[in-house]
Amino acid sequence: MNADNFSVQIKDLDLNFGAVKVLRGLNLDINNGEFIVLLGSSGCGKSTLLNCIAGLLEPSDGQVWIGGKNVTWDEPSQRGIGMVFQSYALYPQMTVRGNLSFGLKNARIPRDEIERRVARAAGILQIEPLLDRKPAALSGGQRQRVAIGRALVRDVDVFLFDEPLSNLDAKLRADLRVEIKRLHTQLNNTMIYVTHDQVEAMTLADRIAIMKGGKVMQYSTPDEIYNRPQNKYVADFIGSPSMNFVEGTIKGGKFTAPGLALDLKGYDFVGGKATDGAAVIGIRPEHVVTGELVSGAPFQTDVTVDIVEPMGSDTLVWADLGGAPFRIRMDGQARVHRGETMRVGLEPARASLFDVKTEERL
Repeated sequence: MNADNFSVQIKDLDLNFGAVKVLRGLNLDINNGEFIVLLGSSGCGKSTLLNCIAGLLEPSDGQVWIGGKNVTWDEPSQRGIGMVFQSYALYPQMTVRGNLSFGLKNARIPRDEIERRVARAAGILQIEPLLDRKPAALSGGQRQRVAIGRALVRDVDVFLFDEPLSNLDAKLRADLRVEIKRLHTQLNNTMIYVTHDQVEAMTLADRIAIMKGGKVMQYSTPDEIYNRPQNKYVADFIGSPSMNFVEGTIKGGKFTAPGLALDLKGYDFVGGKATDGAAVIGIRPEHVVTGELVSGAPFQTDVTVDIVEPMGSDTLVWADLGGAPFRIRMDGQARVHRGETMRVGLEPARASLFDVKTEERL
């Protein structure tokens, strides 16, 4: 793809804090108008990478390009970005209008242009009635909208979000998540969003970069990451509850393990064909076939129910398969009881196979 189509490019980026390597050889190409999520557990380097893009941290090696320009050594104000932090960082003595316009006044933007930008941001975020209030009179969700508005008034092409919803309660997080997605649809700007919440990542992103130990483990669409995880780490990280893993052996086109003898016909191997040897099979709890559909599954077996967790819309069943724990997600109305034997089915086409040593997808 032509470099002109890229909004942000990360090229061979390293960041070291003394002898500690925080980011290692990172490469990311982000298209114009894409919503990219940097996802990973605490300490994986996602916020550090965002700060390198923003210019708040200087990389040890590599380059950051924004809008076709090398901005690696430019100040944050010269990069054409707007940033929304985890903390609202609003000026308590100023009204919402004052908070939105403060940076523009410092930049000596004409008054009528400031008013236009503030009105536009307030309209998009639906905070017009709040413009004359001070932060102390706002709820957490309203304060975060103002923080987003402060980035919006800068009228830039790239927005950076550093876990903006993590301080909010679950319902408010879900509501604002929808608002951010709607905002991206309206503006069509490039957005790079950091989170440790996989639900936020899967629902918001055009593509997700899953990070671990300063490296990108997979960079792809939510659908690809969910259905074809590139390695065992990604497979385990995405999904709640996480994927079931069973260690066994591939031989003659079949995967065998205690309690399993699965014909791999229909499985899409990375290399096009099966290679005999030790392997790990991964099966998502929601892909286990139960009830009336079991009769149509290629492989069927009995499991013993250990724990039942009713969760309203779903029922999570912990069972025993060949002596190993095995999770099954069922319909919320399912009637299952501890100690009973349950017939389940498995479909090889929906499973994932990984090499035991490299943990890469087979």
